[in-house]
Amino acid sequence: MIRSRTVWVTAALVTATLGATAVPTVAAPAAAPRAAAACPTGWGSLSKTNSASTPGDYVTNARTGRHDCYDRFVVDVPGASAAQLGYSVRYVTQLIQDPTGHPIPVSGGAIIEVIVRAPAYDIDSGTATYPGRVGERLPGVNLTGYRTFRDAKFGGTFEGQSQFGLGVRARLPFRVLQQDGHLVVDVAHTW
Repeated sequence: MIRSRTVWVTAALVTATLGATAVPTVAAPAAAPRAAAACPTGWGSLSKTNSASTPGDYVTNARTGRHDCYDRFVVDVPGASAAQLGYSVRYVTQLIQDPTGHPIPVSGGAIIEVIVRAPAYDIDSGTATYPGRVGERLPGVNLTGYRTFRDAKFGGTFEGQSQFGLGVRARLPFRVLQQDGHLVVDVAHTW
């Protein structure tokens, strides 16, 4: 009796196991795809300027950031109010150092020249306030993994203004934001 019971239990377990593997499995529902970011449009690619000046304030840093819809370039001018922050941002065929007239090579399909109306040195002491070197990549800026930015160079500082060159993938729309202590240039990833 014990032997037949063992056979029946074994047969029941085998049947249950085979039945479980024979039943088709249902795929788990796929994770919902991440919603695409609604990217702003209408920025355009024409020159943008503000002729204000930043008396007594100077450039201390330049940095970049990656966002869903654009790459961001920020120039820090501590002490300058948004209204005082003068600039000129435009596409150029070549970055030309002011005042020498020497071209500065900038990689990318297009070049954006960013001029901030603030020097990169303390006017009173003549001490440099930003460690960038003319014609060199911006210190501390690594553009690996950026969708739009390809290069970022320092053009120098002359007569109270500092020059930067951004190499971008193509001539894409951009916007300029004035904030207290910061000039922000956002360059879209697409049209």
